Amino acid sequence: MEIDYRLEWPLRIEARLTVAGFTVLAGASGEGKTSLLKAIAGLLPAEGEPWGGLPPQRRPVGYLPQGFGLFPHLRAWENVAFALPERGRRRESALALMARLGIAGLAERFPAALSGGQQQRVALARALGRAPELLLLDEPTSALDPATRDVVFGELVEEIRRIGLPTLAVTHDVHLAGMADRMALMAGRQIVQEGTPREVFAAPVDGRAARLLGYRNLLNGVIETIVGGCATVAIEGVRLRASAPAWGRKGQRVGIAIRSEDVALGSSDAEPEGCNALVLRLVEVREEGLSLRVAAHGSIALDILLPRSSPTDGVAAGMPATALLRPEHVHLFRVAE
Repeated sequence: MEIDYRLEWPLRIEARLTVAGFTVLAGASGEGKTSLLKAIAGLLPAEGEPWGGLPPQRRPVGYLPQGFGLFPHLRAWENVAFALPERGRRRESALALMARLGIAGLAERFPAALSGGQQQRVALARALGRAPELLLLDEPTSALDPATRDVVFGELVEEIRRIGLPTLAVTHDVHLAGMADRMALMAGRQIVQEGTPREVFAAPVDGRAARLLGYRNLLNGVIETIVGGCATVAIEGVRLRASAPAWGRKGQRVGIAIRSEDVALGSSDAEPEGCNALVLRLVEVREEGLSLRVAAHGSIALDILLPRSSPTDGVAAGMPATALLRPEHVHLFRVAE
Protein backbone atom coordinates (compact mmCIF):
# COMPACT_ATOMS: atom_id res chain seq x y z
CA MET A 1 0.00 0.00 0.00
CA GLU A 2 1.36 3.42 -0.97
CA ILE A 3 0.99 6.23 1.58
CA ASP A 4 1.34 9.83 0.37
CA TYR A 5 0.25 12.58 2.81
CA ARG A 6 0.90 16.29 3.27
CA LEU A 7 0.06 18.19 6.46
CA GLU A 8 0.31 21.89 7.27
CA TRP A 9 -0.94 21.70 10.88
CA PRO A 10 0.11 21.09 13.65
CA LEU A 11 3.37 20.44 11.79
CA ARG A 12 4.33 20.75 8.16
CA ILE A 13 4.98 17.19 7.02
CA GLU A 14 5.42 15.49 3.66
CA ALA A 15 5.54 11.72 3.78
CA ARG A 16 5.57 9.12 1.04
CA LEU A 17 6.25 5.51 1.92
CA THR A 18 5.26 1.94 1.15
CA VAL A 19 3.48 -0.21 3.74
CA ALA A 20 4.13 -3.90 3.09
CA GLY A 21 3.37 -6.44 5.81
CA PHE A 22 4.40 -5.10 9.22
CA THR A 23 6.09 -1.76 8.51
CA VAL A 24 7.78 0.44 11.12
CA LEU A 25 8.31 4.18 10.69
CA ALA A 26 11.10 5.31 13.02
CA GLY A 27 12.15 8.83 13.87
CA ALA A 28 13.14 11.07 16.74
CA SER A 29 10.51 12.56 19.04
CA GLY A 30 8.93 15.67 17.55
CA GLU A 31 9.25 14.60 13.92
CA GLY A 32 5.47 14.34 13.53
CA LYS A 33 5.01 10.58 13.37
CA THR A 34 1.84 10.64 15.49
CA SER A 35 0.46 13.53 13.43
CA LEU A 36 1.01 11.48 10.27
CA LEU A 37 -0.94 8.53 11.71
CA LYS A 38 -3.79 10.81 12.76
CA ALA A 39 -3.87 12.33 9.27
CA ILE A 40 -4.12 8.88 7.66
CA ALA A 41 -6.93 8.03 10.08
CA GLY A 42 -8.71 11.28 9.17
CA LEU A 43 -8.26 12.82 12.63
CA LEU A 44 -6.16 15.75 11.36
CA PRO A 45 -6.71 17.91 8.26
CA ALA A 46 -4.41 16.77 5.46
CA GLU A 47 -4.21 16.02 1.75
CA GLY A 48 -3.18 12.63 0.53
CA GLU A 49 -3.90 9.10 -0.51
CA PRO A 50 -5.42 6.70 0.27
CA TRP A 51 -8.81 7.90 1.57
CA GLY A 52 -8.09 11.61 1.20
CA GLY A 53 -11.21 13.66 1.89
CA LEU A 54 -13.13 10.89 3.66
CA PRO A 55 -14.30 11.47 7.26
CA PRO A 56 -12.74 9.22 9.94
CA GLN A 57 -15.79 6.98 10.26
CA ARG A 58 -15.65 6.07 6.57
CA ARG A 59 -11.96 5.18 6.47
CA PRO A 60 -11.18 1.44 6.69
CA VAL A 61 -8.48 2.07 9.27
CA GLY A 62 -7.82 0.56 12.69
CA TYR A 63 -5.97 2.94 15.02
CA LEU A 64 -4.21 2.01 18.26
CA PRO A 65 -3.12 5.19 20.10
CA GLN A 66 -0.30 5.35 22.63
CA GLY A 67 -1.32 3.60 25.81
CA PHE A 68 -3.98 1.70 23.82
CA GLY A 69 -6.85 4.04 24.81
CA LEU A 70 -9.03 1.48 26.59
CA PHE A 71 -12.01 2.76 28.59
CA PRO A 72 -11.22 1.96 32.24
CA HIS A 73 -14.89 1.67 33.25
CA LEU A 74 -15.67 -0.95 30.57
CA ARG A 75 -14.80 -4.64 30.69
CA ALA A 76 -12.51 -6.04 28.02
CA TRP A 77 -15.31 -7.36 25.82
CA GLU A 78 -17.17 -4.06 26.13
CA ASN A 79 -14.09 -2.20 24.96
CA VAL A 80 -13.93 -4.47 21.92
CA ALA A 81 -17.66 -4.14 21.28
CA PHE A 82 -17.38 -0.34 21.32
CA ALA A 83 -16.06 -0.42 17.74
CA LEU A 84 -18.82 -2.72 16.48
CA PRO A 85 -22.11 -1.62 14.87
CA GLU A 86 -24.94 -0.90 17.29
CA ARG A 87 -27.13 -3.53 15.69
CA GLY A 88 -26.45 -7.24 15.94
CA ARG A 89 -25.09 -9.51 18.64
CA ARG A 90 -22.29 -7.25 19.80
CA ARG A 91 -21.14 -9.36 22.76
CA GLU A 92 -20.89 -12.51 20.66
CA SER A 93 -19.02 -10.63 17.94
CA ALA A 94 -16.64 -9.11 20.48
CA LEU A 95 -15.92 -12.52 22.03
CA ALA A 96 -15.27 -13.97 18.58
CA LEU A 97 -12.68 -11.25 17.90
CA MET A 98 -11.05 -11.87 21.28
CA ALA A 99 -10.97 -15.62 20.65
CA ARG A 100 -9.23 -14.92 17.35
CA LEU A 101 -6.41 -13.33 19.37
CA GLY A 102 -6.46 -15.94 22.14
CA ILE A 103 -7.80 -13.62 24.85
CA ALA A 104 -11.44 -14.72 25.19
CA GLY A 105 -10.69 -15.67 28.80
CA LEU A 106 -10.06 -12.01 29.62
CA ALA A 107 -13.51 -10.85 28.49
CA GLU A 108 -14.88 -9.95 31.95
CA ARG A 109 -11.78 -8.19 33.24
CA PHE A 110 -11.41 -4.43 33.47
CA PRO A 111 -8.30 -2.83 31.89
CA ALA A 112 -6.68 -2.23 35.29
CA ALA A 113 -6.63 -6.01 35.82
CA LEU A 114 -4.79 -6.66 32.54
CA SER A 115 -1.07 -6.66 31.85
CA GLY A 116 0.34 -4.30 29.23
CA GLY A 117 0.49 -7.07 26.65
CA GLN A 118 -3.09 -8.14 27.41
CA GLN A 119 -4.31 -4.56 27.08
CA GLN A 120 -2.56 -4.33 23.73
CA ARG A 121 -4.36 -7.43 22.44
CA VAL A 122 -7.72 -6.10 23.62
CA ALA A 123 -7.03 -2.83 21.80
CA LEU A 124 -6.03 -4.81 18.70
CA ALA A 125 -9.28 -6.80 18.85
CA ARG A 126 -11.20 -3.53 19.08
CA ALA A 127 -9.34 -2.19 16.02
CA LEU A 128 -10.10 -5.37 14.05
CA GLY A 129 -13.80 -4.79 14.73
CA ARG A 130 -13.72 -2.07 12.08
CA ALA A 131 -12.67 -4.62 9.44
CA PRO A 132 -9.73 -2.35 8.52
CA GLU A 133 -7.63 -2.42 5.37
CA LEU A 134 -4.77 -0.77 7.27
CA LEU A 135 -3.77 -0.93 10.93
CA LEU A 136 -2.02 2.07 12.54
CA LEU A 137 -0.02 1.67 15.76
CA ASP A 138 1.30 4.70 17.66
CA GLU A 139 4.35 3.83 19.80
CA PRO A 140 3.06 0.29 20.43
CA THR A 141 5.55 -0.39 23.24
CA SER A 142 5.12 2.86 25.19
CA ALA A 143 2.83 1.25 27.79
CA LEU A 144 4.99 -1.87 28.22
CA ASP A 145 7.70 -2.41 30.81
CA PRO A 146 11.28 -2.83 29.51
CA ALA A 147 11.52 -6.45 30.69
CA THR A 148 8.67 -7.63 28.44
CA ARG A 149 8.72 -5.00 25.67
CA ASP A 150 10.62 -6.99 23.06
CA VAL A 151 8.73 -10.21 23.77
CA VAL A 152 5.29 -8.58 23.63
CA PHE A 153 6.18 -6.57 20.53
CA GLY A 154 7.53 -9.69 18.81
CA GLU A 155 4.29 -11.54 19.61
CA LEU A 156 2.27 -8.60 18.26
CA VAL A 157 4.25 -8.64 14.98
CA GLU A 158 3.70 -12.38 14.55
CA GLU A 159 -0.02 -12.06 15.36
CA ILE A 160 -0.51 -9.34 12.77
CA ARG A 161 1.46 -11.33 10.19
CA ARG A 162 -0.85 -14.27 10.86
CA ILE A 163 -3.89 -12.07 10.31
CA GLY A 164 -2.35 -10.72 7.11
CA LEU A 165 -3.28 -7.09 7.76
CA PRO A 166 -0.99 -4.32 6.40
CA THR A 167 0.28 -2.39 9.42
CA LEU A 168 2.14 0.88 9.95
CA ALA A 169 3.68 1.34 13.41
CA VAL A 170 5.53 4.50 14.42
CA THR A 171 8.21 4.58 17.10
CA HIS A 172 11.27 6.50 18.24
CA ASP A 173 12.90 3.16 19.16
CA VAL A 174 14.76 2.07 16.03
CA HIS A 175 15.62 -1.26 17.69
CA LEU A 176 12.00 -2.36 17.26
CA ALA A 177 12.21 -1.86 13.49
CA GLY A 178 14.57 -4.81 13.27
CA MET A 179 11.59 -7.14 13.84
CA ALA A 180 9.53 -5.64 11.00
CA ASP A 181 9.11 -6.72 7.38
CA ARG A 182 9.86 -3.21 6.19
CA MET A 183 11.02 0.03 7.78
CA ALA A 184 11.23 3.72 6.97
CA LEU A 185 13.15 6.56 8.60
CA MET A 186 11.75 10.05 9.15
CA ALA A 187 14.03 13.07 9.55
CA GLY A 188 13.32 16.70 8.83
CA ARG A 189 9.62 15.71 8.81
CA GLN A 190 9.98 13.69 5.66
CA ILE A 191 10.89 10.11 4.76
CA VAL A 192 14.63 9.89 4.13
CA GLN A 193 15.01 6.14 3.63
CA GLU A 194 12.97 2.94 3.42
CA GLY A 195 13.54 -0.73 2.69
CA THR A 196 13.95 -3.98 4.59
CA PRO A 197 15.55 -3.64 8.05
CA ARG A 198 18.68 -5.42 6.79
CA GLU A 199 19.02 -2.99 3.87
CA VAL A 200 18.44 0.12 5.95
CA PHE A 201 20.59 -0.79 8.96
CA ALA A 202 23.51 -1.82 6.72
CA ALA A 203 23.47 1.24 4.47
CA PRO A 204 22.16 4.54 5.88
CA VAL A 205 21.71 7.06 3.07
CA ASP A 206 23.01 10.08 4.99
CA GLY A 207 24.18 11.32 8.38
CA ARG A 208 20.63 11.83 9.68
CA ALA A 209 19.72 8.23 8.88
CA ALA A 210 22.98 6.97 10.37
CA ARG A 211 22.34 8.79 13.67
CA LEU A 212 18.83 7.39 13.88
CA LEU A 213 20.22 3.90 13.30
CA GLY A 214 22.72 4.21 16.15
CA TYR A 215 25.95 4.91 14.26
CA ARG A 216 28.22 6.91 16.59
CA ASN A 217 31.22 7.23 14.30
CA LEU A 218 30.38 9.74 11.57
CA LEU A 219 33.28 11.16 9.58
CA ASN A 220 33.97 13.00 6.32
CA GLY A 221 36.53 12.06 3.69
CA VAL A 222 37.46 11.94 0.03
CA ILE A 223 37.66 8.88 -2.21
CA GLU A 224 41.25 8.55 -3.45
CA THR A 225 41.02 5.33 -5.43
CA ILE A 226 38.51 2.67 -6.44
CA VAL A 227 39.94 -0.71 -7.41
CA GLY A 228 38.02 -3.96 -7.73
CA GLY A 229 35.06 -2.87 -5.63
CA CYS A 230 37.26 -1.45 -2.86
CA ALA A 231 37.59 2.29 -2.24
CA THR A 232 40.43 4.01 -0.40
CA VAL A 233 39.16 7.02 1.52
CA ALA A 234 41.35 9.76 2.97
CA ILE A 235 40.14 11.05 6.34
CA GLU A 236 42.25 13.72 8.05
CA GLY A 237 45.50 12.13 6.91
CA VAL A 238 44.30 8.57 7.59
CA ARG A 239 43.38 6.17 4.82
CA LEU A 240 40.66 3.58 5.22
CA ARG A 241 39.61 0.85 2.85
CA ALA A 242 35.86 0.55 2.33
CA SER A 243 33.40 -1.22 0.08
CA ALA A 244 32.98 1.04 -2.95
CA PRO A 245 29.41 2.22 -3.61
CA ALA A 246 28.12 2.01 -7.17
CA TRP A 247 27.83 5.81 -7.30
CA GLY A 248 31.35 6.47 -5.98
CA ARG A 249 34.06 8.15 -8.06
CA LYS A 250 37.65 9.28 -7.52
CA GLY A 251 37.93 12.66 -5.81
CA GLN A 252 34.36 12.56 -4.47
CA ARG A 253 33.62 13.89 -0.97
CA VAL A 254 31.76 11.29 1.10
CA GLY A 255 30.42 10.71 4.56
CA ILE A 256 31.65 7.69 6.50
CA ALA A 257 29.56 5.77 9.05
CA ILE A 258 31.03 3.08 11.32
CA ARG A 259 29.11 1.19 13.99
CA SER A 260 30.82 1.13 17.38
CA GLU A 261 30.41 -2.65 17.71
CA ASP A 262 32.15 -3.22 14.35
CA VAL A 263 35.49 -1.92 15.70
CA ALA A 264 37.77 -4.44 17.43
CA LEU A 265 40.91 -3.91 19.49
CA GLY A 266 43.93 -6.02 18.67
CA SER A 267 47.51 -6.04 17.56
CA SER A 268 48.58 -4.75 14.16
CA ASP A 269 51.05 -7.66 14.07
CA ALA A 270 48.05 -10.01 14.02
CA GLU A 271 46.03 -7.84 11.66
CA PRO A 272 43.55 -9.91 9.61
CA GLU A 273 44.28 -9.74 5.90
CA GLY A 274 42.72 -6.69 4.29
CA CYS A 275 41.65 -5.18 7.60
CA ASN A 276 42.13 -1.49 8.43
CA ALA A 277 44.46 -0.97 11.41
CA LEU A 278 44.56 2.35 13.25
CA VAL A 279 46.97 3.10 16.10
CA LEU A 280 45.05 5.05 18.72
CA ARG A 281 45.16 5.89 22.42
CA LEU A 282 42.29 4.98 24.72
CA VAL A 283 41.09 8.11 26.51
CA GLU A 284 38.02 6.73 28.27
CA VAL A 285 36.84 3.25 29.20
CA ARG A 286 33.56 2.61 30.98
CA GLU A 287 31.31 -0.35 31.61
CA GLU A 288 28.02 -0.38 29.75
CA GLY A 289 26.06 -3.35 30.97
CA LEU A 290 28.15 -6.40 30.07
CA SER A 291 30.06 -4.46 27.42
CA LEU A 292 32.82 -1.86 27.48
CA ARG A 293 32.36 1.53 25.85
CA VAL A 294 35.73 2.92 24.73
CA ALA A 295 36.63 6.36 23.42
CA ALA A 296 39.85 6.28 21.40
CA HIS A 297 41.73 9.22 19.90
CA GLY A 298 44.48 9.48 17.32
CA SER A 299 44.49 10.80 13.79
CA ILE A 300 40.75 10.22 14.03
CA ALA A 301 38.51 9.62 17.05
CA LEU A 302 36.46 6.45 17.36
CA ASP A 303 33.72 5.26 19.68
CA ILE A 304 34.13 1.50 20.27
CA LEU A 305 31.78 -0.97 21.94
CA LEU A 306 33.51 -4.17 23.04
CA PRO A 307 31.06 -7.04 23.66
CA ARG A 308 31.23 -9.47 26.54
CA SER A 309 32.79 -12.08 24.26
CA SER A 310 35.67 -9.76 23.33
CA PRO A 311 38.94 -9.99 25.34
CA THR A 312 38.83 -6.87 27.53
CA ASP A 313 41.36 -7.70 30.27
CA GLY A 314 43.85 -4.90 30.59
CA VAL A 315 41.83 -2.43 28.54
CA ALA A 316 42.25 0.89 30.36
CA ALA A 317 42.32 4.60 29.70
CA GLY A 318 45.73 5.93 28.66
CA MET A 319 46.97 2.78 26.94
CA PRO A 320 47.83 2.65 23.23
CA ALA A 321 45.85 0.22 21.11
CA THR A 322 45.25 -0.81 17.53
CA ALA A 323 41.71 -0.53 16.26
CA LEU A 324 40.86 -3.15 13.62
CA LEU A 325 38.09 -2.48 11.15
CA ARG A 326 36.99 -4.56 8.19
CA PRO A 327 36.38 -2.63 4.93
CA GLU A 328 32.83 -4.00 4.64
CA HIS A 329 32.03 -2.28 7.94
CA VAL A 330 33.10 1.14 6.65
CA HIS A 331 29.93 2.49 5.06
CA LEU A 332 30.11 5.42 2.64
CA PHE A 333 27.21 7.77 1.91
CA ARG A 334 26.70 10.80 -0.29
CA VAL A 335 27.20 14.33 1.04
CA ALA A 336 26.53 17.70 -0.58
CA GLU A 337 29.40 18.67 -2.90
